[in-house]
Amino acid sequence: MSIKYNYDLIKLYNGLDSLGVSYNRDKIDKLVNFYEMVIEKNKVMNLTGIIEFDDFINKHFLDSLILENVYPDINSNISVIDVGTGAGFPGIPLAIMYEEANFTLLDSLNKRVNFLNEVISTLSLSNVKAYSGRAEDYGKDSSYREQFDLCVTRAVAETNLLSEYTLPFVRIGGKCIAYKSVQLNDEIENGKNAISILGGEIDCIVKIDIPGTEYNRNLLLIDKKNETPAKYPRRAGVPKKKPL
Repeated sequence: MSIKYNYDLIKLYNGLDSLGVSYNRDKIDKLVNFYEMVIEKNKVMNLTGIIEFDDFINKHFLDSLILENVYPDINSNISVIDVGTGAGFPGIPLAIMYEEANFTLLDSLNKRVNFLNEVISTLSLSNVKAYSGRAEDYGKDSSYREQFDLCVTRAVAETNLLSEYTLPFVRIGGKCIAYKSVQLNDEIENGKNAISILGGEIDCIVKIDIPGTEYNRNLLLIDKKNETPAKYPRRAGVPKKKPL
């Protein structure tokens, strides 16, 4: 793949360098091509409100790729699931940059997943698969339940709800990492009981600045200590109506 760039990539290069993320021409090509596919599809489908290239770099690419700062094992042969991936964040940028890891992207909206499969095919991403379905259903399926070393999510939900969507996928000894806003204290306090019930334990919260910007992000790291009880996740829709 070779792209004649119409963009200033200095911000992207500098951001990746600041984060310590290794890259080559092919990976940069794929990131740019992914951006163009999102923007084109965004004309007919609501994928993102962020359309300017510089903003996309900061709020989608670099934001997704801060993960290596807290989880260096991402650059190894591990299994990762991205729950509520939406337009493919953080899963697609992670899959592009970390070719040794194997990624599963899960989203409830079929048309978004169809788009992601177009991206996967166009960019020849052999280390990622995308599926349409509810986390509550997939989390009960033995093919996915407690099968992953790492679960990541940028989905917007309270921690107690998000935990029921994510922790059932993580094997004992694995980790869940939630991309959260900087205002987190009350939410974490309210989510501790749910995390414990589901077999998790908060490891730490790490605040990371997005390089070259005024933006920052909290990463909530949760260790999977025990099996998730068989009754969780509850059937589709119940966690949102009656969060733990």
